Amino acid sequence: MGWIVFAVLALLVVGLLWRFGRLPKGGIELVGAAMFIAVAGYAWQGSPGLSGKPTPPADMAKVPDSDFAQEREKLLSRFGADADVLGTADAFHRQGLNLYAIGIIKGALEKRPNSAELWVGLGNAFFIHGGNQMSPAAQLAFQRAQAIAPDHPGPRFFMGLSYAQAGQLDQAELVWRQLLESAPPGAPWRNDIEERLVELERFKAGMAGR
Repeated sequence: MGWIVFAVLALLVVGLLWRFGRLPKGGIELVGAAMFIAVAGYAWQGSPGLSGKPTPPADMAKVPDSDFAQEREKLLSRFGADADVLGTADAFHRQGLNLYAIGIIKGALEKRPNSAELWVGLGNAFFIHGGNQMSPAAQLAFQRAQAIAPDHPGPRFFMGLSYAQAGQLDQAELVWRQLLESAPPGAPWRNDIEERLVELERFKAGMAGR
C-alpha cells in the first residue's frame, strides 16, 4: 500500500510541475531524475510493507512537587503577584525546567527587589537547580530574604528545610531552633517547627546508632 501511495504522489507532483510549473526545456527530465532518486531512497530506508502506526506524543518530563511547593502556601502569600510568580516557577520545576524557574523569579525581582518571598523562592530555585544542595547562591538568596524581613518565618523555615533535604542536619536544626526561639507563642506554625525538630533529632539519633 505504501508503494502505491508513494507512486501516486510522485506522478501527481510531476504532472503539476509539467502543467503549471513552466519548466524550461529539459526541466521535466530533471524532475523525473529527482523523483527517481527519491524512490530509490525510499526503497532503501523506507518500510512500505509495514502497517501504519501513529507515533504517540512524547511524554513531558514530570517531576514531583518539591517540598517548597507543598509547604509554600503555609508560610508565604497564597495570592498576589509574588504568589503567581512562585506558582509559575513551581510549574517549571515540575517540568524539569529549573533555569526557567530561576529566570522568571529574577525577572520579578528586577521589579520588586525588596520582596522577601521572591528571594525565598529564588533560594529554593537555586537549591533545586543545584541538585538539592545548598549552594552559595541559594544560601545568599535565603539570607537576603531574611535581611529584608527578619520577623518573617518563611526565609528561615525554608532555609532550614533546604539544609535538611541536603543532609546538613546540624545546620537545619540550628536555623529551626533560632526560628522557634523567636516565634510568638500563638504562631500557627510553631507546632510544625517543633514536630520537625523532633523528627530531626530522632533521625540523627538513628544515624548515630548505626
